[in-house]
Amino acid sequence: MKLLNHTTKYFAILLIVLISVWAVIFYVAMIDEVYDSLDDGLENQKEIIIQAVNDNPELLNDTEFGVNNYTIKKTQVHKETKFKDSYRDTLMYMQNEEDYEPVRILESVFEQDGSHYKLKLITSMVEEDDQIQNLFIYLVGLYLALILSILVLNNFVMKRIWKPFYKLIGRLKTFRIEKDDPITSEPTNIDEFNLLNLSVERLTEKSRDSYLAQKEFIENAAHELQTPLAIAINKLELLLEKNGLTIAQSQEVGSVLDNLTRLTRLNKSLLLLSKIDNKQYIEEERIDFSALMQTLVQDFTDFATHKDIDLKVDAHQKLTYAMNPDLAVVLMTNLIKNAIVHGQGGKPIHIEIVENQIRIQNYGENSALQSGGLFERFRKASADSRSTGLGLSIAKAIADKYDVALTYSFTDRHEFTLTFP
Repeated sequence: MKLLNHTTKYFAILLIVLISVWAVIFYVAMIDEVYDSLDDGLENQKEIIIQAVNDNPELLNDTEFGVNNYTIKKTQVHKETKFKDSYRDTLMYMQNEEDYEPVRILESVFEQDGSHYKLKLITSMVEEDDQIQNLFIYLVGLYLALILSILVLNNFVMKRIWKPFYKLIGRLKTFRIEKDDPITSEPTNIDEFNLLNLSVERLTEKSRDSYLAQKEFIENAAHELQTPLAIAINKLELLLEKNGLTIAQSQEVGSVLDNLTRLTRLNKSLLLLSKIDNKQYIEEERIDFSALMQTLVQDFTDFATHKDIDLKVDAHQKLTYAMNPDLAVVLMTNLIKNAIVHGQGGKPIHIEIVENQIRIQNYGENSALQSGGLFERFRKASADSRSTGLGLSIAKAIADKYDVALTYSFTDRHEFTLTFP
């Protein structure tokens, strides 16, 4: 939920509570005012009628409600009795409405020529159910108008106020630490936004400086390590070519040479992993994995033939995906090489390409590998001293970089599956 809508939600809840409380208070106050006004009118009308009776005693004969809406009846009142005017609500049949309607009645007693008379006055009043219904309709209209006003305010006014914030969010979404595209903010007269922009600029600039320093260190370290390794290997190879070494000495030199060669491969693999983790492979293009697989299979044919393994490719559908071309080659190379190295001689490796998957199946040990740490670095599935233990880790890092799922399963064969989004 967006920030503006989140704020509007709380405004809506607060308004409905406030309007409901206000409606109850307003209704009670309004009803009290209506009754007070009606009672004042009845009181005034009573005084007028009593004065008229004094002037015209014949009015004492009005014992039924007529056009004047009052009745006068003789009554017995003891001298010690104190009679107070009383007001009450009741229903009376109205001929024009052909129904019973609410009326307000005033009952009072006055004295005329030594006799006491009870005076009843009636006046029409507003129907409470109609009043409540009308009040509810108006309150709902008021509530909707206020909510609409808040929405309009948020969309037109608040969006302009929060514009620097949303621009900063947009820049953060597209920011890539590996690209030389620093975040620059627009000036604003809101202090909090200026502080936020300044903090983000400093944070991203510091992060990029650290990234560049780390990148430069890794590249320099790998390069400086690669040079003495190449020199050492070259000198050892020259030493082996000489005939002055005994068999034992030649074996020792060969063992050292194997370790240096493995160290060279390890150095290259760690550098590749570091570059992947630091997102240094920026260029992307649509890779035709069907064509790529055919090319790699041809490259690995001699290696597979040496192990008496047949590589079979079934491309049921064309599969293309946007990746860095170099990383795509490394990904598929590592998986194919892994299948050949750990494959069983005399049995084929089956590579299947379907709509959004590539499956690489090989025969090997007749038991499933421990999948929990299969893709961890320096994890070896065999005791081969020439292996760096980074092949599957590199493949997993590349797959994760491009949101491709790399999974392992075992039935009668070992199977690595790449599932593309």
